[in-house]
Amino acid sequence: MGDIHEPEPGKRGELPHGAAPQHLAAIVAGDVAGRSRLMQQDEEGTDTRVRRIQRDLIEPSILEHHGRLVKTTGDGFIATFDSPVEAVRCSIVIQQNMVRRNTSMPHHSRIEYRIGVNLGDVIIETDDVYGNGVSIACRIEAIAEPGQVFISDGVHEQIKNKLVCGYESLGDRKVRNITDPVRVYRVLSDPAAFRRPRRRETILISMLSLALIIVAGVLPYLVQAGGKMLEQVVTPAPAEARRSAATPPVHQTATPPLASSSSQQQVSHHSVSPATKVAAQTPQPAPTVASAARSAASAQEPEMVQLRGGGFAMGSSSDDPSEQPVHQVTIRPFWIGKFPVTVQEWNACFAAKACGFEATGRDDAPVTNVSWSDAKQFVAWLSEATRKAYRLPSEAEWEFAARGGTQTRYWWGDQLQSGMANCRDCASVASVGEAGKVGSFMPNSFGLYDMGGSIDQWVEDCWHKNYQGAPADGSAWTDNECALHVLRSGSWKNDARYIRPANRDNYDTNVRYPTHGFRVALSS
Repeated sequence: MGDIHEPEPGKRGELPHGAAPQHLAAIVAGDVAGRSRLMQQDEEGTDTRVRRIQRDLIEPSILEHHGRLVKTTGDGFIATFDSPVEAVRCSIVIQQNMVRRNTSMPHHSRIEYRIGVNLGDVIIETDDVYGNGVSIACRIEAIAEPGQVFISDGVHEQIKNKLVCGYESLGDRKVRNITDPVRVYRVLSDPAAFRRPRRRETILISMLSLALIIVAGVLPYLVQAGGKMLEQVVTPAPAEARRSAATPPVHQTATPPLASSSSQQQVSHHSVSPATKVAAQTPQPAPTVASAARSAASAQEPEMVQLRGGGFAMGSSSDDPSEQPVHQVTIRPFWIGKFPVTVQEWNACFAAKACGFEATGRDDAPVTNVSWSDAKQFVAWLSEATRKAYRLPSEAEWEFAARGGTQTRYWWGDQLQSGMANCRDCASVASVGEAGKVGSFMPNSFGLYDMGGSIDQWVEDCWHKNYQGAPADGSAWTDNECALHVLRSGSWKNDARYIRPANRDNYDTNVRYPTHGFRVALSS
């Protein structure tokens, strides 16, 4: 990979004759680790596999993350990005996909990339890129470990807290042909690394554990001596009072008349909080000291709409094979969020130290830049804080809810109409450049807002390339530790074909993206 690691003399940092001026960019340099050994084992096979990886993974990933593949050599590549966040996202996606590709390969035959990312001034020509920023990216890549992403301090400052990952400082490194040392960080894409408790949180957890031990030790003596005093302390409130206390205010959500019995798709006449039914039917465990502490910041329960379920035809006969085959699905009654989860609702989770970042923007806007793992953190916290089994909707439940009892291209009909949704070509002022306030557009016939456009929405299901073998009972289609999960709805950045109820997409489980959010569900 000499073309990348050793720019031609005179070109490092200099402005070639007739080249464009320098501009700031994030540079990603990648290279196959141990290529010489792999080529000795199987020269032709290794070369074929590397080219296939470049064609099927690296080039599409760079394009998807709004980057530019500047050049490739036999086993490496250089790409530039306007956004350092997108550059690191792309690098993580490439490495995660390489892990999956190597799962079935013997260890000695695995192709692994080293990736380095730097932020600096570059000079971009038609088929090459120059500048000190490129040299540093290549030097960082050269010291990276196989399968790892190493980044410079400049990149770290721009992206910290914006990706669901952690960063391990490797200190200042002296790299070849660069005068000053470069501070380098290793990207830890495992979300568990990002969520490791800080020292203060560790101390708090230890104190809570000690308190539980003391209570457990003292309780037998209280039982022996307590009599009526203990009875007053531990006797639960009457069931009716307990249900009343757990029930938030009733939401008077206007809903249309029931759909025709032939379609069997129904929505409740009134949308009271699901707390009443859940509290009446679900045993309520006693809260622990730890759970009470984690829920110290009050959980703002999302407004919910109850759907009575029924049968519908899922998918479409469009040109997209992922939406095929069209198949009958029967949905059980369930509750679903009237709106996507908002910034305000998310930040209650952050305040309780249960979600990994503080969302920015207006409180009534949908939370965005959320990975699937982030969404699962939120529903786990919300469930514990409210003692109700909140979850992500299944893909079938989401499409059932988005259709609103219809089988047309959009929930309002087969033709695109202005002012019905927030997308790139929806001909609406509100669709320009951002998600906007939740509920800014008309609800569908089930009384649900933003079920198409505004933001992409995570569902529970793992990604499958089509519906062959999909469940027919509306349950989520999951696999163990799948690396891709399903997104629905389309966003303000997408064109109208993405906001169809049948449209489906996918993204990496642990990677955040600016248009990704979610809404919650509850089983009835």
